Amino acid sequence: MIKIQGLTHAFGDHVVLENVEMEAPEATIMGLVGINGAGKSTLLRLMSGVYIPQQGTITYDGKSPMEAQTRKDIFLLPDDPFFTNNTNCEGLFELYKNFYPDADENVFKEMTTDYYKLPPRKPLKGFSKGMRRQAFISLAFAVAPKYLLLDEAFDGLDPLARKMFKERLKRLIDEKGSTVIISSHALKELEDFCDSYVMIDGKRLMSSGMVLEKSMDLHKYQMAFTKEIDEDTFANLPVKSLKITGHFATVVLEGSAEDTMAKLNALEPAVMDKIDVNFEEAFIDDVDRKITEEHKS
Repeated sequence: MIKIQGLTHAFGDHVVLENVEMEAPEATIMGLVGINGAGKSTLLRLMSGVYIPQQGTITYDGKSPMEAQTRKDIFLLPDDPFFTNNTNCEGLFELYKNFYPDADENVFKEMTTDYYKLPPRKPLKGFSKGMRRQAFISLAFAVAPKYLLLDEAFDGLDPLARKMFKERLKRLIDEKGSTVIISSHALKELEDFCDSYVMIDGKRLMSSGMVLEKSMDLHKYQMAFTKEIDEDTFANLPVKSLKITGHFATVVLEGSAEDTMAKLNALEPAVMDKIDVNFEEAFIDDVDRKITEEHKS
């Protein structure tokens, strides 16, 4: 288990993370979501041991990521990983083999050659961003770490490469029991992929929980009325968002499905359709709510 307690980190006078508390259980995929500059990359670097926390603790099964044995269990794939001008796929594997002696060369060659069709001796500097991402993803699966930290993992990958990546990641969890933390702006990718999520913004964790539960907390309806309607029509409802155009309304409510349906029926709409709320909409709702609360204060 990964456990973070009271984590605070700053660069000079700029506080990036403040009093972060988080847990990630074994054999699970956790999505780390947040707007640009929220602190996702900094958090992953702190978790990997690249940065040393200024306050608070990060532990893996009770051990610090700074311990040599623990570091071998952690693999961080940053958004823009480092490589030299002459590094090719073969050299990349040999370099990381020094840090991860158990890395499987057969897995690396299978993925780079058979899956992604990457030239083994061409320098990575001549690759596209997507091809470089494929090379480092192949390296991550060759290492098969107990803890895999991925920053913007989908960036630069085409749909087929994303599909193969997801399938391989699920195999890693099933076979190795690995714990994966994945940062991404592609929220729709996370919805049917991650088991849980952590939402970070304004230096703190805004919310966390199960991805499915997050989407199920909200209920979206499209409605048509024969009478005139305005915001006051919905004043007694737990409204998260509301858009009214003439006699038509699109409303997102929070609460149990039975309660919200009963309250909406009491408004006597001529037509009412329920629409699924995805994780991306739930995330945007949380961000909008936070901005509104800040403006009020």
